Amino acid sequence: MFLNHISTRNVRGDVFGGVTAAVVALPMALAFGVASGAGAAAGLWGAVIIGLVASLFGGTPTLISEPTGPMTVVFTAVILSFTSQIPDKGTALAMAFTVVVLAGVFQILFGFFRLGRYITMMPYTVISGFMSGIGVILVVLQLAPFLGQSSPPGGVIGTLGALPELAAGVQPLELGLAVITLLILWFTPEQLKRFCPPQLLALVVGTVLSLTLFGDADLRRIPEFTAEFPSFNPPTFSGEQIRLMVVNGAVLGMLGCIDALLTSVVADSLTRTEHDSNKELIGQGLGNVMSGLFGGLPGAGATMGTVVNIQAGGRSALSGIVRALILMLVILLAAPLASQIPLAVLAGIALKVGFDIIDWSFLQRAHHLSIKAACITYGVIGLTVLVDLIWAVFIGVFVANVLTIERMTALQARGVKTISTTDDDVELPEDQQALLDQAAGRLLLFQLTGPMIFGVAKTISREHNAIEDCEAVLFDLTEVSHLGVTASLALENAIKEAVEVGRSVYLVVMNGSTRNRLEKLKLLELLPQNHVSENREEILRRAVGELPVLQEV
Repeated sequence: MFLNHISTRNVRGDVFGGVTAAVVALPMALAFGVASGAGAAAGLWGAVIIGLVASLFGGTPTLISEPTGPMTVVFTAVILSFTSQIPDKGTALAMAFTVVVLAGVFQILFGFFRLGRYITMMPYTVISGFMSGIGVILVVLQLAPFLGQSSPPGGVIGTLGALPELAAGVQPLELGLAVITLLILWFTPEQLKRFCPPQLLALVVGTVLSLTLFGDADLRRIPEFTAEFPSFNPPTFSGEQIRLMVVNGAVLGMLGCIDALLTSVVADSLTRTEHDSNKELIGQGLGNVMSGLFGGLPGAGATMGTVVNIQAGGRSALSGIVRALILMLVILLAAPLASQIPLAVLAGIALKVGFDIIDWSFLQRAHHLSIKAACITYGVIGLTVLVDLIWAVFIGVFVANVLTIERMTALQARGVKTISTTDDDVELPEDQQALLDQAAGRLLLFQLTGPMIFGVAKTISREHNAIEDCEAVLFDLTEVSHLGVTASLALENAIKEAVEVGRSVYLVVMNGSTRNRLEKLKLLELLPQNHVSENREEILRRAVGELPVLQEV
């Protein structure tokens, strides 16, 4: 089915869910639009377009898609990158929105090639560190408007370097509005949250205070924008920046996939359903393509919007469609009112989002769980904030995988044993133990168990090199569940070396993937046909019977 699950069986619940999600989305879209530098309209129309398209064509019925904190942070970095290199701001923004289109194209490709289940298969330490780093970036970038001033150039590094100047030039009234906003977001009673989302309450209270108590003050507010449908912006490419645009598009697309699919998992747990990951990626990609073409922010599945939608009764994609239509009406009918909203209030809302993105729960426990895990998490945070988002993920995944492989290799190396008598560490049936003892150390059992990945190859070579006096070697692969290419080649070298020094070589292997791998290597051709069997007892009897020392007795 091409369209998402749109049902009329739960119209009342879906409408309530859509209305509630729209109320939550409004202040967030405004805050993210202003925080990104693209403008409030870009945030609002991004919330409408992505929410509508992803609801129509996605694979998670209750998912609410809109601009999110992580996507906004990356998009902000893209805008800063282009505006610092291109004098014409209009061209720089057009190229930034083209990156949004490219991100959507990548997401569609991920879904088309059915890569959905692999997208989130990253170590939690890396995901936690990356998301926490994005949260820190969002907090840092809001410090200047929180203090009532324009953001200094240079992004995070520029803001951190300008902290003394920002502290010296703080605007008390705007700081007061921002602090009031944070207090409302943090301390709104649970009873009141059921009727009014804290974000909307903070937006309304902060704006009313700025127009009444602070009415005479010259406060920084949202620039005016027209209440009309967004215009089509054709993709804009630059030969000099094409590589950067593609890389940023891939990163933004990957982040959107992770953000959306993790939220889909949350939706599944709340509704006890199962989403279609690949279809969801295609829907998210189409949404970002359309948003980029019409000057909207990139987005993904939003956890907060999705949860409130489900809690309010939303159960099908109809709730997401209702939400998008309500937001569109608000933009077209109430756009002039938005110019009265103080930037300090939006900075307080965005700052709270940044705090919420930081994975405080895991950060408090990471060093107790594992020092290595803590180092990876904090390292990824540092790289994300101070160096580069792309390198943070690449380095984090690389280090985490190396440590995992090291651990798995150490565990799997225990499954490589050389056994000469039953006095060794061996578990064999009594009749097979008797046969091995009868060989009196002349026959060596080389036993492999479990999955043999490339890290075990060194152990296979080391154990084989340790073989000294024996006349025959029996390689037992009956309990090998997987034989990797590198381990296969190590086994081939061990068998070839045993044959070259004149040892009789026997092999026990079951029919299946392991035997197929050995046949493709043409390894079985090195041994006599009667030296290869599926029956360990049979091959043990043959090996013992063919030992010269036993024939003389």
